[in-house]
Amino acid sequence: MVEKLEQALRAALPDAVLTHDRAGAELVLHAGREKLLPVMAVLRDHPDLAFEQCMDICGVDWPDRPERFEVVYNLLSLALNWRLRVVVPATERTPVPSVTGLWPSATWFEREVWDMYGVSFEGLADQRRLLTDYGFEGHPLRKDFPLSGHVELRYDATLKEVVYEPVKLTQDFRSFDFTSPWEAITTLPGDEKVHLNRFPPPPPPPQEAKP
Repeated sequence: MVEKLEQALRAALPDAVLTHDRAGAELVLHAGREKLLPVMAVLRDHPDLAFEQCMDICGVDWPDRPERFEVVYNLLSLALNWRLRVVVPATERTPVPSVTGLWPSATWFEREVWDMYGVSFEGLADQRRLLTDYGFEGHPLRKDFPLSGHVELRYDATLKEVVYEPVKLTQDFRSFDFTSPWEAITTLPGDEKVHLNRFPPPPPPPQEAKP
């Protein structure tokens, strides 16, 4: 199945850069940003490919790479029962062409990638945050985003409303005691009687008289 798809891709897109995923069960097509829309149009409209559905778009963060991010498109051909992964490199300053003109449902996926990674999409009509709140700082799926976040919210009983404040970690939360709670206990609960010596040790067994 994968071999047939690879043959069809090379016939329709002779310059395509193809690899296999780690499991070897799915093809990966690597495309540049400037050629993304023409390639995607061929993948959708060519009768030997017919990828009618864009099932998902997600981001990947590689902090050590010059082009830090990857935008990954998961395509499905219902007519031919094929799956294909398309990978496009990106940075936070280089927008990726939006594929909403080919698959209108991609609006939600592209908004999520922008929200989580900060990768913008050129031509996306509604580029707003999708999963985080208004005024959220940063992009939480980047690998350099702090686990505690930048702001926290709480309900203020005096103001009678939810307030946003910078995250404050007290020293109590920065000190970690890795000692097991059982290591400091000399007597388990309920075993206090062991130290009372209420029960004298049993007498030694009788020894046989020597002849």
